[in-house]
Amino acid sequence: MAIAQEPAFHCEVEESADATGWKTTRIRCHGKLVSQSTAELKELVKPLIARGGRIVIDLADLNYMDSSGLGALVGLKVSALNQGLCKLELENLSPRIKDLVSMANLMQLFSS
Repeated sequence: MAIAQEPAFHCEVEESADATGWKTTRIRCHGKLVSQSTAELKELVKPLIARGGRIVIDLADLNYMDSSGLGALVGLKVSALNQGLCKLELENLSPRIKDLVSMANLMQLFSS
């Protein structure tokens, strides 16, 4: 009997701009954001932070996130804040991920 494996972590990227030219990049995350997959997310997002604009990380299809995944998101948010030209937001957090962010007292960081 074969055991079905869950798909690996991957992201889809969509870029758009509003009437004023403000860039928005939406990153839809799928799978599990764990220590083995955080580098992939960081390599994708860091160059986007340097470009500026708005980055929305959509976690609607994220099945699981561990502390390494949370740490990666915190690091990216801090980088965006330090850069000054970028606004990084999280969207569609599952109840479990929302609890993880709340337990770590990070809700205020991600709401800024």
